[in-house]
Amino acid sequence: MTKAIVIHEYGGPEVLKWEDVEVGAPGPGQVRIRQEAIGLNFRDTYHRSGSYGVPGDKFPAILGSEGAGVIEAMGEGVTGLHVGQRVTTCNGIIGAYSQIRNAKAENVLSLPDEIPFDTAAAAMFKGITAHYLIRQSYEVKKGETILIQAVAGGVGLIMCQWAKQLGATVIGTVGSAAKAEIAGNYGCDHIINYSEEDFAERVREITDGEGVPVVYDGVGLATYEGSLDCLANRGYLIGYGNASGNFPHVDPMDLMYNGSLYFQRASLRHFIRNRAELENATGELMPLLADGSIKVEIGHAYDLKDAAQAHQDLETRKTTGSVIFKP
Repeated sequence: MTKAIVIHEYGGPEVLKWEDVEVGAPGPGQVRIRQEAIGLNFRDTYHRSGSYGVPGDKFPAILGSEGAGVIEAMGEGVTGLHVGQRVTTCNGIIGAYSQIRNAKAENVLSLPDEIPFDTAAAAMFKGITAHYLIRQSYEVKKGETILIQAVAGGVGLIMCQWAKQLGATVIGTVGSAAKAEIAGNYGCDHIINYSEEDFAERVREITDGEGVPVVYDGVGLATYEGSLDCLANRGYLIGYGNASGNFPHVDPMDLMYNGSLYFQRASLRHFIRNRAELENATGELMPLLADGSIKVEIGHAYDLKDAAQAHQDLETRKTTGSVIFKP
């Protein structure tokens, strides 16, 4: 037996239960991993609440898709991996909120010695999210000025550093002075505390009235209209999360009147559909993590048994940077 966080129904953080579970031997094409660190992502709260749900609405269920640890055993047909190997998972089915887990080998990646377990758990899922946003949804170019909403979050800080590597100027929004300090430490060029000033008005000032070619918005409902107001003609609003609630229904006429704009509600599963696309994303990400070009802010580390508190803190915006669990 091992311990895991299990849900038996959808609901608030209180449905997360610390229970004994039987993992068993890995099946064909699987490996069993003893986890050293586990990542918390906002997407986990959507699975818990039922906004996204769990596959097939089948309970009991174990949440989480991101972790790092060591392979303990391998199932039939697994190649390219070995017992004792340091590995990370970041794009598989849920099941990471467990001290020990079985995972499909196709979603397991070798973890270089230069990347600590905590860093991998904090950054791999958020890193491949940042990759599809700034390299595919809208490809950030040298010399551009971009806006990242909630820049002091886990994805935001990685995007900020990556965009700077690409030669962009980054404007970022935050909700407090403490988060503004963190954003500055990670290279954000212009930091707007939206609790103190109108972020759309400030973006126009920074860009001499032009606006930005792209806004990356993981907040959703609360920032949607302001994000549109920040865009230059033919600009792109890329929505990738809804921390404040789902984006409203989009009126095409709003897009036209605001400058013939584009809106995309993006999802990772449409950008990383197979092993080759996963390796493409992590092939760019891992060297940047290994050599320190992208640093990871682990703002909070909770014991796995305290997952309910972690979810509550994340949803009430009490966390900064990335959040991990220690099994």
